Amino acid sequence: MRVLHHYMLSSASRFVRIYLDEQKMEFLPKLEEYWKSEAAFLKLNVAGTVPVLVEDDGTVLCGAYVIAEYFDDILQEKPLLQGRPAERAEIRRLFDWLCRRFDRDVMQPLLNERLIRRMTGGGVPSSVVIRTALSNLGVHLAYFNHLVEHRQWLAGSKMSIADLMAAASLSVLDFMNDINWDDWGELKIWYARIKSRPSFRPLLADQVTGMSPPGHYTNLDF
Repeated sequence: MRVLHHYMLSSASRFVRIYLDEQKMEFLPKLEEYWKSEAAFLKLNVAGTVPVLVEDDGTVLCGAYVIAEYFDDILQEKPLLQGRPAERAEIRRLFDWLCRRFDRDVMQPLLNERLIRRMTGGGVPSSVVIRTALSNLGVHLAYFNHLVEHRQWLAGSKMSIADLMAAASLSVLDFMNDINWDDWGELKIWYARIKSRPSFRPLLADQVTGMSPPGHYTNLDF
């Protein structure tokens, strides 16, 4: 069986877990504390990042977009990167935004300060870094809220990998109780639609040592 090297609060890892479940692709999850840079893991991905998927035949796929594109090419009857060229370009643009700018501005600073610093003995979290990341979060959420206010899904009329990546990222922030959903009405409705999908349920059962999600995290009617 294919093996997915992942970490619970890695948004890219969560995306791949959702994506594979949406595509009914079975996999064996293997927890990877990627910041330890274990030699065996670096042999799979010299970049030392998750997710990494190893197929039955030994094929190694590194990165969220690489994995999604690989299976979209194979499973053409249920693509999540679809539409006319301009529509696919918009999906890719938003996916890139989430994996690069949103990750840089929000996800990595919060995860590093809240979790990885503690796991690596890196000292006291920086309140300045956390405040800056949360300020950045508000800007991004306003943009996402605007998109779903004017579109059925994030990138257009159909659910795509952009929606799954955004939901994966927001689920990590929701786990850390960093989103006041009452401030983002349209985004909350959109997120609830994805949160209620069967592919999302395993994420709601995730447990992280030393961290507890808020009560609404597992509630589909939040």
